[in-house]
Amino acid sequence: MVWRQIPLAVQLRQIAVRCRIGLALALLAWVAPAAAQSASPATQELSPAHKYFTDVILVNQFGEPLRLYSDLLKGKIVVINSFFATCTGVCPVMNRKMAQIQETLGDRVGRDVFLLSITVDPENDTPARLRDYAASYGARPGWHFLTGKRENVELALRKLGQYVAAREDHLTLMIVGNEPTGLWKKVLALADIGQILDTVLSVVNDKGPAAPTEKE
Repeated sequence: MVWRQIPLAVQLRQIAVRCRIGLALALLAWVAPAAAQSASPATQELSPAHKYFTDVILVNQFGEPLRLYSDLLKGKIVVINSFFATCTGVCPVMNRKMAQIQETLGDRVGRDVFLLSITVDPENDTPARLRDYAASYGARPGWHFLTGKRENVELALRKLGQYVAAREDHLTLMIVGNEPTGLWKKVLALADIGQILDTVLSVVNDKGPAAPTEKE
């Protein structure tokens, strides 16, 4: 496999195009709490976030089917990147950064923080291959390497602003989200690890907007 470096200008254009997801996520953060509070359990409809992300099925490295919103995003803090297992260029660099995030967060990973690495080559990246790949980075419970049917993977990547037509063009971008508080950020996966960790921790430790105080 020959990996080709994507020029910085092209990457920046890709990032700019995908920044529209930030607006969508900001809107979801604004309307989701109100929707959740206004509906009773018996009549509760899907939240705006649920409707947007959908429950398209992905499969992790252990062959477990997981719904995108209900199982992987809802109520969780997530760090997301895209890759493919035979990539020998930036993918190993990105996933080593993910491993450093895992080490920094310690036992919070798998409890309230989850790492999601989504392949852009689902035909070749089977659960068995991803299980071996995950082990090579010391992945522990809470770090999912995700594959699935091509159409399902593409839909998930589109919803996350990570879709590319050619696998070699995948983004070197991490998405960091705190679904309960509605805070979502992006950071270049090739940035200094200190910058990446600062972004991740700012989202992980976010408490949401302060409650309004009554005027005396």
